Amino acid sequence: MKRVTQDNEIAVARLSATVYGRVQGVYFRYFVRNVARKLSLKGYVRNLASGDAVEVQAEGEKPQLDRLLEQLKAGPPGAWVKRVEVDWSDYLGQFTDFSIRY
Repeated sequence: MKRVTQDNEIAVARLSATVYGRVQGVYFRYFVRNVARKLSLKGYVRNLASGDAVEVQAEGEKPQLDRLLEQLKAGPPGAWVKRVEVDWSDYLGQFTDFSIRY
């Protein structure tokens, strides 16, 4: 799907990512929320019950999602990212902001 602007078309998409490693108890969710909001993305981040993973659902412009993905691979200070599983899908427009879910 593409969103049309006056000058050109910008691809929009949905990023689903699961980040594994030391990503709980190190402010990872707050880090993701802050990065996503700065990039004008919509969606959520939440801890998974396994204790070693965080789920991220984000929608927006593809270049901004790519930037978010790079930040997910790095994480905040104190985090250790072992791996990131990524799935791309069509933009659905179902989020109004970017939030932390509990």
